[in-house]
Amino acid sequence: MRKVLIVGAGQAGLHLALGLQQRGYDVTVVSARTADEIEHGNVMSSQFQFDSTLRLERDLGIYFWDGQPPHTPFTRFMLGAGGPTPAVEWSSPLKKPGADIDQRVKMSHWLRLFEGNGGNLIVRNATVSDVDRWAGEYDLVVVAAGKGRLAEMFERDAARSPYTEPQRMLSLVYVNGFQPDPAGPGDNSVDFHLLPGLGEMIVMPALTVSGPCHILFFEALPGGELDVFGDVSSPQQHLERFAGLLERHVPWVREQYDKLELTDPGGTLRGGFTPIVRRPVATLPSGGRALGMGDVVVTNDPITGQGSNMAAKCAATYLDSILEHGDRPFDGAFMERAFETFWTQHGRATTEWTNMALSPPPPHVVELLGAAGQYTAIANRYIEGFDDPNDFAEWFMDSDKAAAYLAEVVGAAAGSAR
Repeated sequence: MRKVLIVGAGQAGLHLALGLQQRGYDVTVVSARTADEIEHGNVMSSQFQFDSTLRLERDLGIYFWDGQPPHTPFTRFMLGAGGPTPAVEWSSPLKKPGADIDQRVKMSHWLRLFEGNGGNLIVRNATVSDVDRWAGEYDLVVVAAGKGRLAEMFERDAARSPYTEPQRMLSLVYVNGFQPDPAGPGDNSVDFHLLPGLGEMIVMPALTVSGPCHILFFEALPGGELDVFGDVSSPQQHLERFAGLLERHVPWVREQYDKLELTDPGGTLRGGFTPIVRRPVATLPSGGRALGMGDVVVTNDPITGQGSNMAAKCAATYLDSILEHGDRPFDGAFMERAFETFWTQHGRATTEWTNMALSPPPPHVVELLGAAGQYTAIANRYIEGFDDPNDFAEWFMDSDKAAAYLAEVVGAAAGSAR
């Protein structure tokens, strides 16, 4: 029986651990916290997932929240222009709903499932020395702990990492009392508010430890008018400051947020991180190797909602690579191939699109997003691209392809109107 050790008990690490466990591997997970500590701790992310990655979990039998609200069938896009109403507004249905399950709910459940199925759990803040020792005791060591010294074992890939500092500062609240927009598509839509010169404000329905809720977060340009949470000293102060920014900068949702309450004292999060791609293989002091996965090797800004989706896709890709590898040694060449498969299939397109979203939009993107309010084909294709960002290369990322696509859509609409 092949022995695999996974350092990190998040979306990527536990997804892979449960998949390998089902297939008879001897799996050990290293977690900095117990399931109870995760469940009763602070929120960790916003973690919206689209249908394709929920399907990966359903296929493994590890998605336990079907039938529990809220699943999200709609998305809305709004462009603010400093006035009382958005300058651009449109909505689009998702072909298949997505869902946002608080990682405190999901990871605590998955960790208990892993232990209940006989998995080996080490509760420890792992160090580089620990990983170095474990590399000699296991057939494969995978590092899925995306922050701190362990991630720094993996070298930055400069060619794939255009940024050297955070491009947004995140401020997030989990709340009850957010009211549906009576003019909108319903109370279970993801709303994206683009605020030029300031950043973005995003609303997501979610399921948290106390039940259904909404997650609201600002993606603030560093040093700008929304980046004002550095001195917040309490969860309630965080919420009050957040509401004040909504009043000033997103006035068209005023009636939706006047009764906000935090879901729990752990329901706030703030900070920023640098988008980065790292090389997938770390050579340890003893000469052993570890394979990086998830946020360790590809960290994108949350602006496009791809974090948990990328983690799930990485776990599924690595699972396939490990199973296909059979009894051969998990050497550096295997690790490089596993990562490049993930990068080619999922990582590159998502990273390039997300990095574009962090910069001022080029003229062709402004034109496309504006036209989406008139042509539902554009709105629908844009929203479906969040589930499969590979499609953006065909029409969105390149100005010439965008012009050709827009002309095609306009022509088709004119033809149908005759």
